[in-house]
Amino acid sequence: MQALARVIGRIPYRLALAGGWIDQPFVSRLNPEPPGSMVVVSVEPRVRFKERAGLATGTRAVAMALWKGRLPHGDPAGLVRRLYQAENAGKAQPSGSQDMIGLIYPGINRLDYDIRAHEGVFPAHIETITSRRVARWLERVLHILPVAPRPEGYNPLGRQCLSPRWIARLGQSGRDCFESIRRMDLEGLGASMNECMACWSHLLPDTVEHPLITTDLPALLRAYQNQYPGAMYSGCGGGYLLVASAQPVPGALKFQVRLND
Repeated sequence: MQALARVIGRIPYRLALAGGWIDQPFVSRLNPEPPGSMVVVSVEPRVRFKERAGLATGTRAVAMALWKGRLPHGDPAGLVRRLYQAENAGKAQPSGSQDMIGLIYPGINRLDYDIRAHEGVFPAHIETITSRRVARWLERVLHILPVAPRPEGYNPLGRQCLSPRWIARLGQSGRDCFESIRRMDLEGLGASMNECMACWSHLLPDTVEHPLITTDLPALLRAYQNQYPGAMYSGCGGGYLLVASAQPVPGALKFQVRLND
């Protein structure tokens, strides 16, 4: 692993589970039932994940340059803000803070976003699971299937149908996801992932269907959701397909939750 670390660095990757997009203020400000939640998981860099595939590799590259390949010690909230500023300075469409939090905070984290706190840019509250037993369970039941990276020139924000009712459902999917992980409830985890994808399809249709996306993402998603308790994409435009299953999923990669600073 030392040789690999010299090539890819020691900074973690980030998995985003149910509730993604609630970290964007243009979404959370329309939530009639704040806070809305999403779940991020810090992942040990045991393999080089694809770029533009929903595992915060862009934010990770900024962190690699900023901190020379290794996370520094210090207050994680302060590190998140420093990395957020480094990545988003001058950007008209800044990336959400969940990317930074997923890299910096160890374990499995529920991020609660409320437009009344920090203008919705940073969470009002973060709830963390660092139980080894829960982490090992999640590693067993969550499977990562490569699909395709986001195409060049792709923008997921072209079509926006920001219904408050669906935004409330999106935020609830994150809460349900976290509680299902805490209880080690596979069916609940899968249901929250399926619900999140239904919300994405309604709120931001270009996340799954767009002229530049050549893979039939909805059909692939339905095939896995019909066979397993749940499935969702790692990010907009495809990337990886995350599948909840107690049984092995052919072709899937495994991962290790990072539990320690």
